Order: sequence, then C-alpha cells, then structure tokens
Amino acid sequence: MRKTLFMTLVLLLALGLAACASGGRSSDSGPSPSPSSSSPGASQAPSSSGPEPVTLRIAWWGSQPRHDYTLQVIEMYQQANPHVKIEPEYASWDDYWKRLAPQAAAGNLPDILQMDLSYITQYAGNGQLEDLTPYLNKEIDVSDVSESALSGGRLGDKLYGFNLGVNALQVHYDPALLQKIGLDKLPDDWTWDTYLELGQKAKDAGLYFETGLRPEVFFAYYLRQNGQRLYSPDGTSLGYDNDQLFVDYFTRTRDMVRMGASPTPDVAAQIKGIEDDPLVKGQAISVWQWSNQYVGLQTAAGRQLEMHPLPGPNVKQGMFLKPSMFFSIASNSRHKEEAAKFINFFINDIEANKLIKGDRGVPVAGKVKEALKPLLPPELQKVFEYIQWAEQNSSPADPPDPIGAAEVMALFKDLDDMMKFEQITPEEAAKRFREEANAILARNK
Repeated sequence: MRKTLFMTLVLLLALGLAACASGGRSSDSGPSPSPSSSSPGASQAPSSSGPEPVTLRIAWWGSQPRHDYTLQVIEMYQQANPHVKIEPEYASWDDYWKRLAPQAAAGNLPDILQMDLSYITQYAGNGQLEDLTPYLNKEIDVSDVSESALSGGRLGDKLYGFNLGVNALQVHYDPALLQKIGLDKLPDDWTWDTYLELGQKAKDAGLYFETGLRPEVFFAYYLRQNGQRLYSPDGTSLGYDNDQLFVDYFTRTRDMVRMGASPTPDVAAQIKGIEDDPLVKGQAISVWQWSNQYVGLQTAAGRQLEMHPLPGPNVKQGMFLKPSMFFSIASNSRHKEEAAKFINFFINDIEANKLIKGDRGVPVAGKVKEALKPLLPPELQKVFEYIQWAEQNSSPADPPDPIGAAEVMALFKDLDDMMKFEQITPEEAAKRFREEANAILARNK
C-alpha cells in the first residue's frame, strides 16, 4: 500500500513538472521553437509584466532616402512597442525581387513585405500572402481610408495588399538643363512626336533627354491612350490586337537611343540607385517615373526640379491613379497580428508620416493628409497638387497584373534591350512578344 501511494505521488509530481516546463504560446506565433533555436523562456506565455517578445522581418525596395526614413519609422514603432524587434531587409528594385523569389520558394518570406502591382497576383495566387480582410478595423484602422484606396490590393473578395499611397505617372525635369535646348518648360500640348524632337535637341546640346522608359509602364500608358490595355480582363492573353501600336511606340524609344538622346541598355544598367541617375549628375534633362519619386530625386539632385504630365494626345484616357505599392503579410508569418499592427502604425500615425513625407505615395488616411498639408515643404506640395490634378484628369486604373506578369516584364526588357542594340526590329519584336507573352499568360486559363 505504502509503495503504491509513493509511486502515485512520484507520478503526479513528474506530470506537474512537465506541465510547468511546457509553457504556452500565442495563437499567431506557430509551433514553439526548439530549445536549440531559442532561449529557454522564448516559448512561454506572456507574463504579467507585458506582451511576449516578438521579432518581425520587414522588406522593401527603394533608394537611400527611403531606406533612411523607413529605419526611423521602425525605431519609432519599437520605442512605442518595446516587446517588438523589427529586422529590416531592403534593396534596390531589381535586387529586391531577386532576393524575394528564393525566400518565397523556401517558405521564408519576411513577415511584412512591400509588394507591387506587377507581382501581387503571382504571390497571392501561390498562397504566399495573407488575406488582410480579417484585420481591418481590428489591428488595422480603416475608418478614415476610402474603399477606392483599399480596392487596389483586392483580388476577388480578398485583400492581399494594403495600399501605402496613391501615385501617378509624370516627367521630372531640370528646368536649367531644359533651357539649354531653348525651352523654359515642357509644352502643355506636347505629343510623342514632340518627344522625338526634344530628344534631338538634347543630343545636339550634349545631353540625354531622358534616362530610359520602363517598357511595361510606359507602353501600357501608350496603349491606354489608344483605348487598349496591356492584358486581357481575365489575364489569359495580351489585351490589345493591333501590333502596330507596339511598333510605333518602340520605334520611337529605339530612335531615342540611336540618336543618343537616351542611354543604351548597358549604360542604363549601371544606374543602380537614384544617386547614379544621369539627371542627378546633370547629364540628362528628365526622368520619367512615378510622382512619389519626385522628392527623393530632387533631394539627391540638390537643385530645383519640375514635374509635368506625359505626352498626349488623350492624356486623360492614358492617365490613372495607381496604388504606389502595398504592404503585404506573408502567409508563413508566425506573428500576423503584430505585423498588421505595424501596418496600421505606418498608415495612420501622423508623426510617422511626417518622416515618410508621401514618398510611398500620397497617404490614404484622410486625417494624415490633413495633418501633413500645412507642414509640407514646397516640393511635396507639388506632389500633392499633381495628384489632385491627376484625380480630375485620369481614367480608372487597370486591375492588378495577372500571374505571369513578372515573366512578361522580363521578356519585355529583353526585347527592349535587343531593339535598342538594333539586334531585332520593332516589327520582329512585336511578333515575338505576342507569341511568347500569350504563351505565358495562357497558363492562367
């Protein structure tokens, strides 16, 4: 009897010790880490002294000014939330996607990742992004954000990316360099033919007129001017039928390189960041890009720059308001609620947005825009005013790019380079682009 009672007490004691050692974990943190990969107390339940420590990874692309202020915003968030440690991962545009692809394949994406319209369908379609809908008006306050601002990140009834700001296409130019070709400002009624004429004048003055036009961006604008779209509504083919549009557009951009008014692809490849841009170095009159990049460009250049709409005709038909970029949450994240709370801070915190200064697009939260207006420096006031103009002079945006768009973009770049090196004619490139792009997109059927 005594022996039986003794063994029972020993068993109960052993079970009690095992229960104490096992601890607990939050619902969004995933399996407890093994002792070999974590400190002994890392998997235990939050104590009465505060929330459980959390480490988040966050990734973005951009230039040095964007890296600098994003790191400051992260520091602000960590000071307000001392239980959160955020590990930043950042790169230029090209390097960013090269890094992200193997992380996605390994199921090791950062908790929060900056996402672009060109890739969001692909990553969401592969099950690599979390639907943010359950976090709205919980961890992420959207009471002051319009549905139109939210809708850019929707695919069907799911929200895979939170819009960080609104953008529009524009030409950034140096008025002092423009004067060297006899103009005080770009013409209001300029056309694509004017573009070529100004290119020749820039070459004669020993300057580039522009530093290269991303084919998938500006050809898409050209198509919209002509009532067409780059992709079909269902994403299973190209959206335009007339290859003469391709030939006309890329004949012009090839001719700009041929006359020396735009860099050759090998020269353009050396532009790794905003500091390397020929406009910043005083070698080019203009850069064609999104409105949110104006402030960073002017800061890097250290001199007054102006902005202007793209060539006509049919500018309103070609123009659109684009979500500048998104913050998405990786489906492999173990701390999705904490990731959503950081997105909320980035979107809604006024002090944080005084650092961001609209670099990722004009803010989507109304209270943030109102708070920033009286504080804006002149260059950012121009961006806000341009977006206000674009709201009245644009057409509805296209839906997010279909799965396979990244491959189409790579094909675009290869063919664009070949045309600029005159290894292939625009007519030959148009035929090849249609055949190969349609084969890529047909996988979506």
